[in-house]
Amino acid sequence: MKYILTGATGHLGGQIYQELIKLVSSHDVTAAVHTVSKANHLKEAGSTIVPIDFLDEDSLVSAFKNQDVLIYVPSKSHSSFSRVSELENVIEAAKKANIGHMLAMGFIADQINNPFDLSAFYGYLPRRLASSGLSYTIIRNALYADPLVPYLPELIERKNIIYPVGKEALTFISLKDSAKAFAKVAATKELLKNGKIYTFTQTKNYTMPQLAEVLSDVAKSKIGYQPVTLAEFAQIYNEGNEGNMLSSMYDAGGRGLLSEVSLDYQSVMGHPAQDLEEFLKENYQA
Repeated sequence: MKYILTGATGHLGGQIYQELIKLVSSHDVTAAVHTVSKANHLKEAGSTIVPIDFLDEDSLVSAFKNQDVLIYVPSKSHSSFSRVSELENVIEAAKKANIGHMLAMGFIADQINNPFDLSAFYGYLPRRLASSGLSYTIIRNALYADPLVPYLPELIERKNIIYPVGKEALTFISLKDSAKAFAKVAATKELLKNGKIYTFTQTKNYTMPQLAEVLSDVAKSKIGYQPVTLAEFAQIYNEGNEGNMLSSMYDAGGRGLLSEVSLDYQSVMGHPAQDLEEFLKENYQA
């Protein structure tokens, strides 16, 4: 089997690559990247590096030729329109290149009533793949736990979580666990079922008081819960003009749309995803 992975130098894609070459030969993995110079370490590991531009269908067709499984990790664009345009190019290129199977990254914020800025893309993804004629599988990730690690010092200083989600709960998965399961699905024919949608989460979700309790234990410092408004949150975290996008995500959380818990990870991997507190204790250093 020949694999091609987009986003192979990114946060998730990079970890998927490292997990995948534990299961298959690195010579059978092609890394499709925007900046070839950032992928020298993948070439040294034995993989082929190909340049792609998601908005240039011809570059995608050229990259996808002679590949059996396309692992599609979307770009980091903050616009659903841009990502949908990207997806259309990926699908058309995959069809022209006769890709055998497409394994795509989704997100639990894909409901039709979800106000998250990128919800339109994540809702479009399964519907569009269902009509594409391609053989496909989707992995829906929960919120990533990883950003909580560098965020902890700020929370210690604030003495409070300020997420504007009210009484609702959030569910998490670590990048490492997601990548492991991505690789396992990609490398296992029995798991690459056409039309199958896996949802990867930890085994429980957390209300904000529960999350504050976990973070307090990890930080060894009392952290409570004092939410700000959605508008205030957008203003506080507007670096890179991401404020409204982040605020819209927690708007979804406040409507109970980011609390889903699934046993799919355990089904795929044979054990539960790493517990949030264990993950944080393993990765946080005061």
